[in-house]
Amino acid sequence: MDFNWLTWIIFLPVVGAVVIAIIPGLSSRAIKWLAVIFTAVPFALSIYLFAIFDKTAIGAIQFEEKVSWIPAINAHYHVGVDGISLPLVVLMAFLGILVVLISWKINLRPREYFAWLLLLETSILGVFTSLDLLLFFLFWEIEVIPMYFLISIWGAGRKEYSAIKYVIYTLFGGAFMLSGILSLYFTTGSLNMVEIAQGGLAMVQSIMPATGLFVLLIIGFAIKLPVFPLHTWLPDAHTDAPTAVSVVLAGALLKMGGYGMIRVCVSILPDVAKTFAPLMMILAVIGVLYGAAVTLRQTDIKRLIAYSSVSHMGYVLLGIFALGQVSLVGASLQMFSHGVITGLLFAMAGVVMHNVEERDISKLGGLARQIPIIAVFFSLAGLASLGLPLTSGFAAEFLVFVGSFSSTTVAGVQVYTILAVLGVVVTAGYILWMLQRVFYGPVLEQYNGVPDADVLERIYMGAFVAVIILIGIRPDILTNVITTGIMPVVQLLGG
Repeated sequence: MDFNWLTWIIFLPVVGAVVIAIIPGLSSRAIKWLAVIFTAVPFALSIYLFAIFDKTAIGAIQFEEKVSWIPAINAHYHVGVDGISLPLVVLMAFLGILVVLISWKINLRPREYFAWLLLLETSILGVFTSLDLLLFFLFWEIEVIPMYFLISIWGAGRKEYSAIKYVIYTLFGGAFMLSGILSLYFTTGSLNMVEIAQGGLAMVQSIMPATGLFVLLIIGFAIKLPVFPLHTWLPDAHTDAPTAVSVVLAGALLKMGGYGMIRVCVSILPDVAKTFAPLMMILAVIGVLYGAAVTLRQTDIKRLIAYSSVSHMGYVLLGIFALGQVSLVGASLQMFSHGVITGLLFAMAGVVMHNVEERDISKLGGLARQIPIIAVFFSLAGLASLGLPLTSGFAAEFLVFVGSFSSTTVAGVQVYTILAVLGVVVTAGYILWMLQRVFYGPVLEQYNGVPDADVLERIYMGAFVAVIILIGIRPDILTNVITTGIMPVVQLLGG
């Protein structure tokens, strides 16, 4: 297409950030409305692209834009989407507008806050659309800057410690990733992800074994997903981040890891992915069960949801490295589903913490009678998280389990899948126990008069729930698109 749809979607938020930052004398309300405009338009454009996406073009990159960037190294500004990346673009654009609404009560340095928030959206959108490895890495690293300031200034608790810990982990993974990208470039003479995946690694001359390339690349993605034991940054970052940042972190930022594994590691190095699949599936099972078990011990409401993400991202890892078509589709659907479900959970946790002014689960109870609307939406989010039928959580986990169990690519995959299914049981335990402790039981008199959800909060809660139910009832809305991107990957794997 002639119109540069993706460029507008990617860069409108950062244009909004610049406008907010440089126009003097803007009121807090004006800043927030500007943020709404510069996130609403990319979301509308992403929905339009999703509607006109050609589902019959298997494996084709659509809405592609390619302009020479650094001719000396054959680097390009090269963006485009396929069935794997488009749902994630829609997810980030959807979360982008909602986190602005979630941040409506932010009054501490709003100019800086919303500028950083919009830059964060651009960086994540850039990761999901980049088809040039150098451009991909650039967007990947830019995301660290707004995340650091958003957590360290507007966070709570040990916010500086959590922000620095996040930066250290991300830069550590990024260093390995850059080494892998450079090695891949010296090996193939190309930075084009699509060309490298289609052409294999025999274009020039290998400077290291393919196994070494895989290890360098997978470390950065494993930290971001995160994969046990590289997950320890996540609970701290989630616990101390402001609510909207937790929503973006859980909803979209973690998905950069899963997306990178599919787009780079599995697509470019399919044979090595098969070799490493048993190890990655063992780590997936550990992540599922360990994350769920540790979640049971949490008393901080945000930390509980954070550890649940470690468990649920284990399902993504399981689906990816089962290396079957259905499992990969399930893993991609799980990334989208977890984005909206956990986004709603963190949004609800933020409302409870703001209205009730308490985050310690042991000090809460009986709130369903005092804040019934919040209780209903929180319960819906919890039930979706544990995989209740007719929610997106059920559809995604069902596809992951069925696809993994039936995969013929990895030996012993059935054992790993059965062990991972046990995580669903533990998930039901900690979600229902959390809901019971917070919202049910004897009413605590000190919370009489606590305000329930206001109109704005009901709007963004309703938007989350609508998507969760829509995808739960009609998962084919996404799976038909995702399959067009997964099929070429499966062919590379020999399926």
